[in-house]
Amino acid sequence: MANRAGTSGTAGESPEERRGAAGSVQSVDRAVSVLETLARLGEAGVTEMSEELGVHKSTAFRILGVLESRGLVGQEKERGKYFLGAGVLRLAGAAAIRLDISQEGQPVCRALAQDTGETANIAVLDGDAAVNIMQARGAAAVTAYNWLGRRTPLHATASGKVLLAHLPRDRREALIGRKPARFTAHTLTTAAGLRAQLTAAFEDGFACSVEELEVGLNAVAAPVRAHDGGVIGAIGVSGPAYRMERARLPELAERSARAAAELSRRMGYAD
Repeated sequence: MANRAGTSGTAGESPEERRGAAGSVQSVDRAVSVLETLARLGEAGVTEMSEELGVHKSTAFRILGVLESRGLVGQEKERGKYFLGAGVLRLAGAAAIRLDISQEGQPVCRALAQDTGETANIAVLDGDAAVNIMQARGAAAVTAYNWLGRRTPLHATASGKVLLAHLPRDRREALIGRKPARFTAHTLTTAAGLRAQLTAAFEDGFACSVEELEVGLNAVAAPVRAHDGGVIGAIGVSGPAYRMERARLPELAERSARAAAELSRRMGYAD
């Protein structure tokens, strides 16, 4: 619906809010342009950057200062030249890992789904949750539920428990101490109980979830490792509890562990 004045904008926003939003978007665009320029040139001073952006030197200096405070650019103090900082490498590394595991995981995920007949998923850590980045359905997976892209709680899912079990102790304890939410009567929410499950997941090489996220849904998962041995994801299967019964979970966990070993090998890990 058009505004009365004929200008575009979000309903309910004042002219000042719209101008502020437009300015924020312009600032983001200029910050990205700075990073792209430094990637192309290697290094640049404030004057050169202001010319590249078509802005005043004070504006270029302010943008560079913000990016430097976040570690995305660095400055050669003697010459005053700016260059891409280590923060960019950190972001690029995280994106590369996710891209690599998605690419290498496709055939492994499909093979696991075919092997078990259930829905296979690959998940990675996303802050305080697990996000599913790959999914394949087996012949027995008759439901149309799509887990792809969904963020799921670490304490109530098999993949989440795997990722949580392999976090550094301080970070793991901080997440456990947040009083995890209860989703079903089976959700484990006590710190002591979670620690016991995570210790078992670490030692056994797999984790299980028995109707802890949704009633009637069971799952198993195993850790995927990078070349340095660090856990970068989890792969496993989920399905209805009447078909993925408790007695069947160890067998499915073993198959998931084999798939995890194969994907880890593809990611450069040599056991």
